[in-house]
Amino acid sequence: MPQRQRRRALRLLSLAALGAGGHLALIRAALAAGHAQGIVRMTGNVSIDDAPAAVGQVLRPGQVIETGPDSEAVLVMGEDAFLLHADSSFGMGSTAGVTVLRYLTGRILSVFGKGRKTLRTPTATIGIRGTGCYIAAEETQTYFCLCYGSAEVQPDGAPQQRRLLHTTHHEQPLMIGAGNAPMAAAKVLDHTDDELVMLEALVGRVPPFHGKTSPY
Repeated sequence: MPQRQRRRALRLLSLAALGAGGHLALIRAALAAGHAQGIVRMTGNVSIDDAPAAVGQVLRPGQVIETGPDSEAVLVMGEDAFLLHADSSFGMGSTAGVTVLRYLTGRILSVFGKGRKTLRTPTATIGIRGTGCYIAAEETQTYFCLCYGSAEVQPDGAPQQRRLLHTTHHEQPLMIGAGNAPMAAAKVLDHTDDELVMLEALVGRVPPFHGKTSPY
C-alpha cells in the first residue's frame, strides 16, 4: 500500500476506534480489501430478488435486496454505502442517466459520494448530491433525516411543498406523509454518528462532523 494510502487508512481506523465500536473490525477488513464492493457484512436472513444473498454479492440495476426480521446488511455500491436494518427492502435503477435508489420499506442509513442521485420512497422523491441521510419508509409516511449535505425534498402527493435542505449535523428531520398531508418537523430517531462513521470509512471518507462533540 502506498504511504499516502496507508496514512489515510490509519486515520480512518483511528476515527473508527474513537466512535465506531463493534464496527471497527468491519472497517479494518474493508480497508485491507481496498474498498470492498457489494455486501460487506450480513446477519440473519438477507436476500436479493428472493434468493439467499452472500457476502461479496453485488446489487445490480433492477434488483432488490431485502432483510428479514432480526437481520441486517451493509452494502457498498461504488462510492456509496448503506446500512439496512431488519425488515427493509431497497432497490436501484436509473432514469435519464440519473441513479434512482428505491427505499421500498424499512430503515436504511446511507452515505453518498459525488454525483446526482434520486431517492424514491412510498411518499416522497428526494434529490441529493453527495450527502448522508437516514430514511424510515412506510406505505403511508417517510421519516427523512438529512444527516449532512444538501437535498431537495418533494412529497409525491403535494409537490408544491418542495423544500431545499442544507444541514451539517441532523438539524432538520422531517416526517413526510401520503397525499396532501404537510411535511412536519421530527426528532432525530434510530440512527447514530457511529454508524455514519462506519459507512463513510468503508468508502474511504470521514463525515463532516468529525472532531465535533455529538449527542448522537
